[in-house]
Amino acid sequence: MFDLYPYAPPSVWMRLRPDAVAIWSDEEVKRRLSWYYMVMRDEAPARFMIAKYLEAPDPPYSLDTDELWRLHDKLAVEHRKLWMEARRGSLSLHDDFFRSKPEYSYLSVKIELAQRIVRKCHFCERRCMVNRVSGPGFCGVDAHTYVHSWFHHLGEEAPLVPSGTIFYGGCNFRCVYCQNYDISQEAPRAGSIVDARRLAQIQRELRIHGARNINHVGGDPTPNIHTILESFEYLDVNTPQLWNSNMYMTPEAMKLLADVIDIWLPDFKYGNDKCAKRLSAAPYYVEVVVRNLVIAVDNGDMIIRHLVLPGHVQCCSKPVMRLIASRLPVDRILVNIMDQYRPEYLVARYPDRWPEIARRPRASELREVYEYARSLGILFEPLS
Repeated sequence: MFDLYPYAPPSVWMRLRPDAVAIWSDEEVKRRLSWYYMVMRDEAPARFMIAKYLEAPDPPYSLDTDELWRLHDKLAVEHRKLWMEARRGSLSLHDDFFRSKPEYSYLSVKIELAQRIVRKCHFCERRCMVNRVSGPGFCGVDAHTYVHSWFHHLGEEAPLVPSGTIFYGGCNFRCVYCQNYDISQEAPRAGSIVDARRLAQIQRELRIHGARNINHVGGDPTPNIHTILESFEYLDVNTPQLWNSNMYMTPEAMKLLADVIDIWLPDFKYGNDKCAKRLSAAPYYVEVVVRNLVIAVDNGDMIIRHLVLPGHVQCCSKPVMRLIASRLPVDRILVNIMDQYRPEYLVARYPDRWPEIARRPRASELREVYEYARSLGILFEPLS
């Protein structure tokens, strides 16, 4: 269940991943990840800390849902002002703002809204509307949060290593090639049930033993938004929060996350809806993901992952690169063009059903994607 080096000292991970140190000599990487870098080094408060100390005037449970959203949106404006101060270095963890935690906060508002959403679930664009307190939604999990493993991950992108990674059960996609299919689709509820207090303890242990960030992943973390938000109430160490997701969230879920995530690690899988539906059963994929990426990039730093699928360079990889270059501030983000695809799960079992992805990508396909991304001004070389 746990990594071989759950509390690896710097001497271990620096030896295994020297690029995790060298990466910060790249001034362009440091500029594009400047907020994450400040929080990682405790030079600025993580965004969840600001939300936790921003006072709410009313007890959230006393308001109806429409009133609660109006309060949320009002506090969001105040939160952004404070975040801008923190980015300029004029709000630090040592300031009076963080001396006394209010009884009700902006974070309390988010938690109450999340608890209401999970009872008619629309965290993701499936909008299955299941009361997950009573049973699983489309994602395969009920209102409990199932953690399958947590450890210091040494295999992530260099700026993230060692990453305090938490693998949650459940997913809102049905990827036929999923490498984590056991926890995402086949047995999502086989992990340990973890409440908000325990989740905060896990994050604390990861951070104080050297994690540069807390990496929420799965499966997909989206079904667990309610528990993750509540865990921040009990988390007493400053740490960047990283959202490692397929980004298939609703606008409501994005509102809840936007002010507590410091760095986004989205998968941008497909360049068209036909492939998304065929390989992941995800309708309206491009519209939803691009919408959420536009929101996310305005609320923290971003590393986009794109896994090159064999036979999908023209229909997916190149359109994804074009969308990144045309819809996002390409001078502020980093991209990891990934070559790690291998046939897994249903593709490995039934290769004749998906013959074009029943192999590894060719070197020529990867070169074509690299060259195209470079021609669009996308910075991928430091990570890919």
